[in-house]
Amino acid sequence: MDDGVKKSFIKYNYELFAHHLYELEKGLRHLVLHTAPIEAVNDMVRKLEKNDVTYHIQEINGDKINLFFGEKECVETIKMFNNKALNKYTPEEDFILGILLGYDPLKQTKRYLKFKDKI
Repeated sequence: MDDGVKKSFIKYNYELFAHHLYELEKGLRHLVLHTAPIEAVNDMVRKLEKNDVTYHIQEINGDKINLFFGEKECVETIKMFNNKALNKYTPEEDFILGILLGYDPLKQTKRYLKFKDKI
């Protein structure tokens, strides 16, 4: 990715982050999972700390991170999953994450049962 494209991507990613933060502040979400390039993390963390928002950073690889932020109880729950990669979550952890992110409860239940080979 050339520098111009990368800068444009980082800018777009930050705008999406700002939108997620807005939704959190308006009560539309209780938890956000935002995947971001590592270069954008410091600016995002500054913004979260300025707004007194609880967050947790999970490194994906050398280039990207998962940034969980929102209500303290939600973030603390995610921390209990011991920084596992999302694809390593147990069916129960996956269900909890989906519910905390505001996904449809019935769809999450069907997903859980599918993971548990019940459907």
